[in-house]
Amino acid sequence: KKSGLRGRGGTCKDREIMRHDPHKLLEGCLIAGVGMRASAAYIYIRGEYVNERLNLEKARQEAYASGLLGHVNKPCTVEEEMSIPLKELIEKHCGGVRGGWDNLLAVIPGGSSVPLLPKHICDDVLMDYDALKAVQSGLGTAAVMVMDKSTDVVDAIARLSYFYKHESCGQCTPCREGTGWLWMIMERLKVGNAKLEEIDMLQEVTKQIEGHTICALGDAAAWPVQGLIRHFRPELERRIRDRADSELLMAASA
Repeated sequence: KKSGLRGRGGTCKDREIMRHDPHKLLEGCLIAGVGMRASAAYIYIRGEYVNERLNLEKARQEAYASGLLGHVNKPCTVEEEMSIPLKELIEKHCGGVRGGWDNLLAVIPGGSSVPLLPKHICDDVLMDYDALKAVQSGLGTAAVMVMDKSTDVVDAIARLSYFYKHESCGQCTPCREGTGWLWMIMERLKVGNAKLEEIDMLQEVTKQIEGHTICALGDAAAWPVQGLIRHFRPELERRIRDRADSELLMAASA
């Protein structure tokens, strides 16, 4: 917890930080959080500190601004021209993929709400609305999330499904019920505890959510799962078969 309240007369140093350099306060919270393994930070502000509160809120939103993160050598936030090749963007500003470009598994090009792209598409795709739409993804918030071959891509998308389930306000039934179903099925697929036909059922659930909610959170929950099925269906099927074979072997040896 960080206190922005200083009730002592003439003491206004915290107010000046919030007024002129709010990112310094947020960065301090992040550093302290890493050190203490804390997942939440609270900043207490006096009620009359209206401008300071607005500055902090603006800084908090900026901290979520588009950037390049994940398995790259130098994660960063950059401003670039539209239509720069994705590969050039990563290599120019991030020092390339960790382990080299051939170690790339997939990239989510526009934040967690758009479908991922496997390496063979990332080789040539441009970072603009039309080019990404043509490969069934999107520019979204332009937060480029890079995954190398050490990534469990099914687990990664399952984690995103949990995020959207947690963030759903519950107003729209397709989102309220559908995001929960997405997460539950993804958790089972992660360990292969499913049937092959459930992959198609999962796809159908995403279609029942997509385009049927007041806000875009429903679409954001559906699209990452659709991208996983589109590009990594063989991996889902492999996990299901491997688990089934393992269970048969255990039953035979019992």
